[in-house]
Amino acid sequence: MELGIGMFGDNHYDEHGKPLQAGERLRELIEEIKLMDEVGIEFFGIGEHHRPDYAVSVPEVVLAAAASVTKTIKLGSAVTVLSSSDPVRIYQSFATLDQLSNGRAELMAGRGSFIESFPLYGYDLNFYNELFEEKLELLVKINHTDPITWQGKFRAPLKDQMVLPRAVNNHLNMWIAVGGTPESALRAAKLGLPVMFAIIGGNPAQFKPLFQYYKEMYEQAGHNMKHFQVGVHMHSFFGEESQQTADAYYPVYAAQMTRVGASRGWPPFTRSQYEQGRGKDGAYLFGDASQAVDKILLMHEMFGLTRFSAHMDVGGPSHSMLMKSIEIFGTKIAPKVREAVRKKGN
Repeated sequence: MELGIGMFGDNHYDEHGKPLQAGERLRELIEEIKLMDEVGIEFFGIGEHHRPDYAVSVPEVVLAAAASVTKTIKLGSAVTVLSSSDPVRIYQSFATLDQLSNGRAELMAGRGSFIESFPLYGYDLNFYNELFEEKLELLVKINHTDPITWQGKFRAPLKDQMVLPRAVNNHLNMWIAVGGTPESALRAAKLGLPVMFAIIGGNPAQFKPLFQYYKEMYEQAGHNMKHFQVGVHMHSFFGEESQQTADAYYPVYAAQMTRVGASRGWPPFTRSQYEQGRGKDGAYLFGDASQAVDKILLMHEMFGLTRFSAHMDVGGPSHSMLMKSIEIFGTKIAPKVREAVRKKGN
């Protein structure tokens, strides 16, 4: 099982509750990714957002900068909002990153949890699902076919067109990000694409039928099960002592969850929600290394994971807090998880 970190590049805030300019957070991100590489984290994913509370709107630019200071860590998006992007340009960007990083690039496509990119880039939200389906079809075809001939509804056709540069080995590693819908899992299974399920609330066990459905549909579609990959993305933050870490992180996390929730009509995030999520049956990994090891192994056993992604910067915790959390994940959590998985033989 691969162990990695995902981030959205959450901005820091001033004393008046306003987000700071993106530059400081972007520079911190590069330092954080460099540390991930040094402590043996296997992959990193950065999200795409178009809001003042996030610093990253073009993941591939951040990843290209990270490629220059890292050696082995895989570098990907988490996610690229494919519905409001041009698949040709997206493939070119990530193929360029793949060449630059000597084959370490990954692309994780999704519809995104926010809609700001649609009016920004001139797309009609009435075609939310249709845009994603057509663009995913085109992106997959570009990855497998060169030159390409293609025609759809939302983009000018391509006729015997080369899309350059090509990824290393003429293949770009691609994942699909899925929230909780069977339709999304089925689409990925039919295409033979690995899936990252986002579990950011509730009881993770409730997702077991969806994982099983994806696996069954993947096999039913005739894909080689040796290539089957499935991951989970969960909110995480680590420190030396469990309760102290949870207490320090709560104000940062709660503030962001309340900000995001307000735009969706949700009530303010509470401490009781936080503590419930930290429990054995919850979806949060906020605490010390021992707790994290136990919950990651529980998720591995429950879902048959090949990948676990710790989403670590919700709310924009300080750079020093993040560096400590990354260090603990890489030096104290990951080795114990890997050893336990190795002993089980999977």
